[in-house]
Amino acid sequence: MKVLNLYAGVGGNRKLWKDVDVTAVEIEPKIAKIYQDFFPDDKVIVTDAHQYLLEHYNNGWDFIWSSPPCPTHSRIRNIAGIGRGTHKPVYPDMRLYEEIIFLNNIYHSRGCLFKGKYCIENVISYYTPLISPQTLNNHFFWTNFKIGNKRFKSRGVGTKSIAEMEEIKGFTSKGSPIRKDTYLKNILIPELGKHIFDCAFKTVQNHLVEG
Repeated sequence: MKVLNLYAGVGGNRKLWKDVDVTAVEIEPKIAKIYQDFFPDDKVIVTDAHQYLLEHYNNGWDFIWSSPPCPTHSRIRNIAGIGRGTHKPVYPDMRLYEEIIFLNNIYHSRGCLFKGKYCIENVISYYTPLISPQTLNNHFFWTNFKIGNKRFKSRGVGTKSIAEMEEIKGFTSKGSPIRKDTYLKNILIPELGKHIFDCAFKTVQNHLVEG
């Protein structure tokens, strides 16, 4: 499977994927270095993932995963930014919807150059989403396949210790270039990333098991 992993972070979503040829795109060099240490066989590119998608969507990917920046969409950030906290109000970052619209339409267009599966992940927003997503484990997902319902451990936002979050996420925060709690909260639970990938390629995987 040829996979494009955008806004890769340290690779929580990617950790349990097997038999994949991954190109990971991460704009922060220190975070990209941690990702590369975790996944030395992946190709890691330090650049803007949003622009990379626009320029490389047609490189024969079987699967594209994208996790655009989420803080401006989150319920917590919105509460903190309306006069009751220390944050100033901000506009929602519309790169999220640009990518949803782009991937959905190049997939459905006649003669399209992208024929794979895609998943765009983000937080549950403080506003009614402009394009209806699937919801699982306190995340929104926009995909061109059906995601099966499944229960996962709590993400640990605001309720877990550093050690508990490390156990849940399966990553150590040692050497983190940012605050340990922020670093761990931004890592997707690997089992959830595997579940999404399995749902995208269920038919293929069943064939491999049977044959």
